[in-house]
Amino acid sequence: MSDWVRVCATAELLPGESTVVWDGDTPILVVNLEGEFHALEDRCSHEDFELSAGIVDGDQIECTLHGARFDLRSGEALCAPAYTPVRKFPVKVEDDVVYTRDDR
Repeated sequence: MSDWVRVCATAELLPGESTVVWDGDTPILVVNLEGEFHALEDRCSHEDFELSAGIVDGDQIECTLHGARFDLRSGEALCAPAYTPVRKFPVKVEDDVVYTRDDR
């Protein structure tokens, strides 16, 4: 299991904003949802496209390629053409710094 990867200071990722960090060769999308930080693999489960290119709408993100929507809190696929969830990763906040990691 890999070490925690620094994402940013909490003040650098405001509510509704997102960023991408890499843990090895895994891109991880980190989103601030009203002060709660969530991390998902930055790949649409339908077509292996970057979710970070999509639109955050409340607690969901829409893939710009074919319109699949995912729950940012759980990674659950919410509509076709995606049926498989996106991998969710742990997030921790220590001393006002956000961390995540690929825990597979």
